[in-house]
Amino acid sequence: MRSPHNFHIPVMGVAYTIDTPLKVAPFGIDSVISLVDNVLLEKLRATYSEKFNLPYKEISQKAEDYMSKRITAYLDMINQLTTEKFESLKNNFEDKKTEIFDYFELLPETSTLKQNFKKVVTKNVKDIKQWLHQNMVMGSIDVNIMTKVDKTNYDKNGEALPQAFNDAHAALRGYANSQLESSLVLSAGMSPRLYSYIENFEDFYPDKTGYIKKKIILKVSDYRSALIQGKFLAKKGLWVSEYRIESGLNCGGHAFATDGYLMGPILEEFKNNRTKLIEDVYEILVKALEQKAKPIPNKPLSMRVTAQGGVGTHDEHQFLIEHYQVDSVGWGSPFLLVPEATTVDKQTMQDLSKAEEKDLYLSNISPLGVPFNSLRTASATRKKIEKAQKGRAGSSCPKAYLVSNTEYTEKPICTASRQFQYLKLKELDKKNLPEKLYQNEFDKITDPECLCVGLSEPAIVTHKIDYKIKDNGVTVCPGPNMAYFDKIVSIKDMVGHIYGKVNLLRKSYRPHMFVKELNLYINYLKNEVDELKTPIDKKKAKYLKKFTDNMNAGIAYYQTLFSKSKNNWSKTKDSVLRDLQISMQKMDTLKEKIEKIIIE
Repeated sequence: MRSPHNFHIPVMGVAYTIDTPLKVAPFGIDSVISLVDNVLLEKLRATYSEKFNLPYKEISQKAEDYMSKRITAYLDMINQLTTEKFESLKNNFEDKKTEIFDYFELLPETSTLKQNFKKVVTKNVKDIKQWLHQNMVMGSIDVNIMTKVDKTNYDKNGEALPQAFNDAHAALRGYANSQLESSLVLSAGMSPRLYSYIENFEDFYPDKTGYIKKKIILKVSDYRSALIQGKFLAKKGLWVSEYRIESGLNCGGHAFATDGYLMGPILEEFKNNRTKLIEDVYEILVKALEQKAKPIPNKPLSMRVTAQGGVGTHDEHQFLIEHYQVDSVGWGSPFLLVPEATTVDKQTMQDLSKAEEKDLYLSNISPLGVPFNSLRTASATRKKIEKAQKGRAGSSCPKAYLVSNTEYTEKPICTASRQFQYLKLKELDKKNLPEKLYQNEFDKITDPECLCVGLSEPAIVTHKIDYKIKDNGVTVCPGPNMAYFDKIVSIKDMVGHIYGKVNLLRKSYRPHMFVKELNLYINYLKNEVDELKTPIDKKKAKYLKKFTDNMNAGIAYYQTLFSKSKNNWSKTKDSVLRDLQISMQKMDTLKEKIEKIIIE
């Protein structure tokens, strides 16, 4: 049974949604846990075991396959606690009446389930209990694996372990071995070797009825990528149950920019090709299942399309559902201001509530070399800068999840590590550059931040966990949409905002989500152009032309869309069209500049 809500809470950072299902799943809300940090998961398992008087035996780093086992143990614990909480709610109407009414109060007014509850609640207690038992649905406890965070691990003798013990592979195995009946969200692009590893676990295959215990969700930024990945998995007998479309730039965390493809046109393409996508991929799936002698579903499986990234109003939420026919809308960053839903330390929550547009920026702090949405006032960023100025640039790299650089070493190290930055700065000193140029290079080298620790720190601080890594500060990665929310609120108010019951936005002007994304792409393209060195090669010229053509096509699409819009967007139609006109002028200027550079 699906969630009764038409929104979900996506994964945020490492710690921010680490225990969110325990808080929101009993109210029917889907959310996603990050599996990147097995150390944090083990510490939280110990904390919750003590809190709820559960038996606990530490899974030591000396244990064989400890990463996988830690993940399985944590997920099983969260599943147990969440299920017990939900069953207690569902089966104790007299004692839990307030919470049960809260469950249904959170639902949108259009919810059939909510309307039926209003009718049944007038009946006798026996009938109410029976109805609740049959109709209340728990939110899904989904998990996220970043495909790119899949480093090789080594034994005590320094020998590389088999690929199955790589970080992402171990995380996948940990989830596959858990008791969860939910979904695996794969993000950060296609990984053939990781996708192929899924074949080893029966829970990912459908039965004759089409039931899949552990479903696959792909986070994608365009239709072509979705089609390629869907077919790749189908050839292995694996079905993608959901394509989760995320804005390339108007999102939290790592920002994977498209080649100028904007969210509206991408959603339109999915809407127009959804049936064909199901049919084409299902045909491939059936052949693969036949070859593997596995059960073949008697009809095409269901496939959901969801969207997330920069959604901030009820009107935007409804338009995505009604016009693009998405099944659910992801609301991420605003929930960082909801203590009942996410794990955020008090200082960071205050910093986020005060953040304005100027405080949120696309940074280069990620060691992966991918643009990363950041908060300028985050404590980890402040401390990183202070240490660099005192001659102690870089992190001790205690977790090493993001190691990738082999410029100075045989084994990969992290660009945020003290080891890498020391060697890089030593090399810089030998160049004897002018002061201004030196400082510019110094800042670039010391900009990468220890995300492994910084993104885990909120849970360490909030749960008062004793941890040997001290005083590193908190890294937070909200999307640009965070600038328009300035209050710490209850889950009731935030869900009420999503469904149009209340308005939590700042009184200052907020551009429409599509316009905001468009301007983020214009700024991204402008930075690309500003950094060009002439002459540019044909490949770069072709890329810039494709980028600008896609952007201009997107603007034209929006102009047509908003010109014809009625109902939901009629109030903002004029202002959006004005913003689009301004954006078109900016694109014309950029196009002229690009053409001039290409000619030169």
